[in-house]
Amino acid sequence: MTLLSRIFGLLRDIALATIFGASGGTDAFLVAFKIPNFMRRLFAEGAFSQAFVPVFSEYHEKRTPAELKDLVNHVAGTLGGFLLLLTLIGTIFAPALVYIFAPGFHHNSQQFQLTTDLLRVTFPYIFFIALVAFAGGILNSCRQFAIPAFTPILLNLCLITAAYLLAPYFNQPLMALAWGVAAAGVAQLLLQFPSLIKLGLLPVPHFSRVHKGVQQIMKLMLPAVFGSSVAQINLLLDTLIASFLVSGSITWLYYSDRLLEFPLGVLGIAIATVILPTLSQQHAKASPDNFNQTLNWAIRLVLLIAIPACIGLFILAAPVLATLFEYGKFTLTDTYLSSLSLKAYMLGLPGFIFIKILAPGFYARQDTRTPVKIGIIAMISNMVMNICFVVPLVLLHFRAPHVGLALATSLSAYINAGLLYRGLRQREVFIPEHNIAMHITRILLASAGMAVVIMWFLPAADQWSQWLMPQRVIKLATIIVFAAGSYFSLLWLQGMRFRQLRHLHKVS
Repeated sequence: MTLLSRIFGLLRDIALATIFGASGGTDAFLVAFKIPNFMRRLFAEGAFSQAFVPVFSEYHEKRTPAELKDLVNHVAGTLGGFLLLLTLIGTIFAPALVYIFAPGFHHNSQQFQLTTDLLRVTFPYIFFIALVAFAGGILNSCRQFAIPAFTPILLNLCLITAAYLLAPYFNQPLMALAWGVAAAGVAQLLLQFPSLIKLGLLPVPHFSRVHKGVQQIMKLMLPAVFGSSVAQINLLLDTLIASFLVSGSITWLYYSDRLLEFPLGVLGIAIATVILPTLSQQHAKASPDNFNQTLNWAIRLVLLIAIPACIGLFILAAPVLATLFEYGKFTLTDTYLSSLSLKAYMLGLPGFIFIKILAPGFYARQDTRTPVKIGIIAMISNMVMNICFVVPLVLLHFRAPHVGLALATSLSAYINAGLLYRGLRQREVFIPEHNIAMHITRILLASAGMAVVIMWFLPAADQWSQWLMPQRVIKLATIIVFAAGSYFSLLWLQGMRFRQLRHLHKVS
């Protein structure tokens, strides 16, 4: 379902790139969309989920069904009340938020006003999508992963529909996308209801901050908010700096980030979503061996895909962007400039994925403070590197200074992942399996062989823009098939058998 969701996400981005291209207007929409997403990742999928799932799992294991339902009701009331207030404030003070997130727009009154108008329509999305994350936390903890993973498809469908069918009816076509975001929030929340009803856990909101479960979640959320805000502040700083760069920089970074999110979502986020409730239950049951086994399983699996994905997408950055997006208003120049930042992001892909896998090792143990401290170190490192990379590129009149932002983000991801790994080792809750070095060596050798195959079949860079879509798709698909075939064949020749990775059932 996560893979299907990411495919629809790519279709959405293809529609937006083809119809709207890369311009000051698309920069405005992406900022207006980024702000509620910033809040969502901060208060919903970020801090709230990290605090809620371990507490819900503890209630599920140790309390009665009535106590579990009472927890859900009180969390729904408290969270819903906070979200209503946040939505009201955000809608009223939309100009101030635009100024904070994209101060470079202030010098262009038309772009600034457009972003403000778009934000007033998109901001209520935070209310609905945060409740979707709440419902998803319940369903994931009850081993129902399909509906939460399928839910983002509705956002993609709404935006595709808005781009193709509604945009012509608006004086400002980008406003159709804003209304598509708002409609998607409602649709995504309604989709959760049947599954919650079936479980007997559809909330009846009660507001009470004195409820013990709510207090426990709020106590865990406070440091988790800071932890989640670290990653979001990094994104905010990237957007803030990019708003001062050449027009289109935000859009080039966006499409690069979207392709980064494909393997990160399919592999890192999907596995992290599965293992967090598993780890939480194993911690509640005091099963340290199973806890360690789950983390080892996840790491072995992500290594298998993260390393070749990193190498493959780095080499194929421009061909993939050209095949997916270079139509209509998305030009050859946009492809080239987006490919530079995509390569910089790809250098950090393993780091991004390891953060998603290692952080649940702390959250499942209800330790939200340690990831915060680590995240702050990574955030400060990212800030320093942003300045060190971007400023010289601007002074040297480099055509694509936005690449410095992507590179700084990638390097800070390795700092974050490395410190998370060290923290788990120091607490002796994670001990790598003895044969992990051999596992990595096999993957690196197979990935090197795969890279040779890709380079062998890869046409000249300017050839892609001369082909029509069917030719691009066929050529790219052919390269990917041969690359994947060579990679897995080389693994098999080295003695790796995939049944060795299929033991999650032992710890689920």
